[in-house]
Amino acid sequence: MPTASLQISYSLANIENAVHQFWQYANQYRILAFSGEMGAGKTTFIHHLCDHLKVRDAVSSPTFALINEYHFDDNGTDRVIYHMDWYRLKDDDEAINAGLEDCLLQKDSYSFVEWPEKAINLLPKPYLWLSIEVITPEERTMTIELRA
Repeated sequence: MPTASLQISYSLANIENAVHQFWQYANQYRILAFSGEMGAGKTTFIHHLCDHLKVRDAVSSPTFALINEYHFDDNGTDRVIYHMDWYRLKDDDEAINAGLEDCLLQKDSYSFVEWPEKAINLLPKPYLWLSIEVITPEERTMTIELRA
């Protein structure tokens, strides 16, 4: 049973501080699974995280493409982020056929997965499960669990 490793409360006004605090903890994990209801702010948090990492590419929701690829400089090394949105997936097989599993298995990249519940069996351990809860229209609480 996973246990809460970290909990962060934030609003849009202080999301940069939350992203910084989060990344200090999360940067050692390659797979980040973002869970939360529609409109909870999964894409918004990922967008701010990519800004924090100084991603060189345009960051957008991969809802229809299923996956977007971004690049950032990690102390002189080009790192890849696969930003995936699994909302439209029906099952694990559809995810595998779309090549999403291949991205998850890349050793020197990060995978940021929205709606991971749709194909949870594809997530290689260890990974972080991030549950974003809407507190008010402006306030969110993120609970981060290590799943090993």
